[in-house]
Amino acid sequence: MLEAQWSRGNFVCVGLDSDFEKIPEASQRLTDGDGSFLGASIASHIQTFNRAIVKVTKDLVCAYKFNLAFYGQNKGWIPLRETITYINEVAPNVPIILDAKYGDNANSNVKYAGDAFDYLKADAVTVNPYTGRESFQPFLERKEKGIFVLCRTSNPGAGEFQDLIVLGQGPLYRVVARRVASEWNKNGNCALVVGATYPDELREIRGLVGDMPILIPGIGAQGGDVEKTVSAGKDSRGYGMIINSSRSIIFASKGADFAEAARRETEKLRDFINQYR
Repeated sequence: MLEAQWSRGNFVCVGLDSDFEKIPEASQRLTDGDGSFLGASIASHIQTFNRAIVKVTKDLVCAYKFNLAFYGQNKGWIPLRETITYINEVAPNVPIILDAKYGDNANSNVKYAGDAFDYLKADAVTVNPYTGRESFQPFLERKEKGIFVLCRTSNPGAGEFQDLIVLGQGPLYRVVARRVASEWNKNGNCALVVGATYPDELREIRGLVGDMPILIPGIGAQGGDVEKTVSAGKDSRGYGMIINSSRSIIFASKGADFAEAARRETEKLRDFINQYR
């Protein structure tokens, strides 16, 4: 699915982090009459907003990513599942990444994998590697699904643990990159998460893992530089990048033109990526 989108010049991943408090009024907010919001109304509102964004960006993206943090309240799994269903109907060749950062033991991960892949119908998930490969077998054995492993995250404090030196092997993020590429990826369904806010580390990791796909958050609101990101993150064919932008796309406008603004920002980022690729 990614290969098909990359061949069309699509490298933008739109993050549907649909924070209800930030969704424009123009998206038809519903209340119970006294000004308080109903759970079901909030769910419908988020779903309507997501559909509008997907409808206008589906020809420009390589993936959609849902951060589970924005779907845990107010019956959030309803609009999450319904939006995924909608994407599968209108853009069946665009992969869906569930950004849940799973990191539990194997017994629990059996259930999490069922939630992500069987119930929600996601194509890929993000996982935190701290519990080790054994615990992620319920994900890794799903050969047709993608597993994005956190490697060098985009947040300012990422180095607290990720920069720690492992004796004889360098920083921990390098160990994760090498281990995932050499030992986790037996089914060819692994990828890494590396933040655009650390272009030097991104270049280093690309050199360690070859043409493995890399999900790259941090463009837009977090300040990642597109030119540096593309230069550091592209693989040997100029592919391999899933460059995520969330807030700067979906909340590009607070007005009635929010969907059109989202398309403009997606197209602009797509053009920048291809310009530097």
